[in-house]
Amino acid sequence: MPVSIQQKVGTSSFEFPPDWEDDERMAFLFSAFKANREVDPNDWDGKMNFWMPLVVQSCRQRGFVCMNLQELNESFQRKGTVPMGLSTVIQGMIRSGKVQKESDFAANVDSGWLSWGVGLLLVRPLKWTLSALLGSGRVPLEESFVVIELVKEKAAALMAAYRSSPLAGRSLLSFQELRSFSSHICPDETTLCLALLQLQREKYVTVSLHEGEKLVKFSQAGQGRVSPVSEVELGIYQLQRSKKLLEERVEALGQEVEKCKEQAKTLLKEGKKSQALRCLRGKKRVEGKADRLYVQLETVKGILDRIASSQTDRLVMQAYQAGVAALRISLKGITVERAENLVDQIQELCDTQDEVNQTLAGGALDSTEGESEELEEELKSLLEDGAPDTSLTLPEIPQHPVSTKNTSVLDDAFFHSLPSVPDTNITDEELERELGRLSLKAM
Repeated sequence: MPVSIQQKVGTSSFEFPPDWEDDERMAFLFSAFKANREVDPNDWDGKMNFWMPLVVQSCRQRGFVCMNLQELNESFQRKGTVPMGLSTVIQGMIRSGKVQKESDFAANVDSGWLSWGVGLLLVRPLKWTLSALLGSGRVPLEESFVVIELVKEKAAALMAAYRSSPLAGRSLLSFQELRSFSSHICPDETTLCLALLQLQREKYVTVSLHEGEKLVKFSQAGQGRVSPVSEVELGIYQLQRSKKLLEERVEALGQEVEKCKEQAKTLLKEGKKSQALRCLRGKKRVEGKADRLYVQLETVKGILDRIASSQTDRLVMQAYQAGVAALRISLKGITVERAENLVDQIQELCDTQDEVNQTLAGGALDSTEGESEELEEELKSLLEDGAPDTSLTLPEIPQHPVSTKNTSVLDDAFFHSLPSVPDTNITDEELERELGRLSLKAM
């Protein structure tokens, strides 16, 4: 876990690693490097692995992309002691490509616009040149170095902020507009210029000078590289600048008209009628001037609207042309006759398929006709088996009343009057059915 130490690094506090509180460990890290790495690789690599990330982190904490030895000595001072090997650390970072001299970084990009003056060191300091000629490995205290990792981060942040802002609709921006817009990303002009140099190296930005003014053009969304500034874009930029100036003048004249009106009211209340009349005459002159400027402003706005409309029309025409070309390619080899022939073939195949289906369906019916008849006969026999047995013949019910004598004994005549008992063998089930039938009749 980092140790929160309220030690100032530039203008903000910085959290040092836990080793910062270990006196014995820091005594080793603050000591000078060996003559070369071969003497003690562990000693050399241990110090480099500690100081290199710390240098990058301190610059990131301050929001800058460059540093020098003097700033590092002040930032990493501990208990009155300055690290002895920071010069060697910077040289190691140069060899590994982590940092680059500011002058070399600018010289590697076609950046003639920098000579217009942004505070960068475009000429190597005399001390550095002499030390290089004499073979000295010492780094001048004020020599500025660019941290490549950080300048790439700033460039990406600047590009993302531009594309998500209302300024993305404009092809050209003045350097001052970009400076005001990106102040939360690039705290100073040098950082902004270094970020623009990185974007220019990546072909996302081009910076040009026009009538003493620096103009910045970003690549638009969907474009791989930025295109050079065209005369049309310069003309549009001048119209936009004229529009802005006219709007400012019209607003200022409107405020002046209100001021004259208030002065006239005050003078009239004080009884100074003649002076009030002069104020009103001045107000009329200012209003006339404001009206003329307003007409000019509307003319400029109309021209810009027409240009925007023409650009939209051009995009639409390009889209139409691309669509026609795509249709032409996709319809290559396709004719009306060929399409009609294909439709006829499809219809013929469909008719053939319908005929085949009907033939197959007819054969299936013929094969099952005999089977269906057998099934009908079997179903009929099942129904007959389930119906009540009507084969049992019962004697007729006598039509004359059966009389009995008033005696408790039945004589032979009574028994002869009863119907004869059928001699058919009747099962119990049949008797039950017959009894039920008789019960229903009795009801």
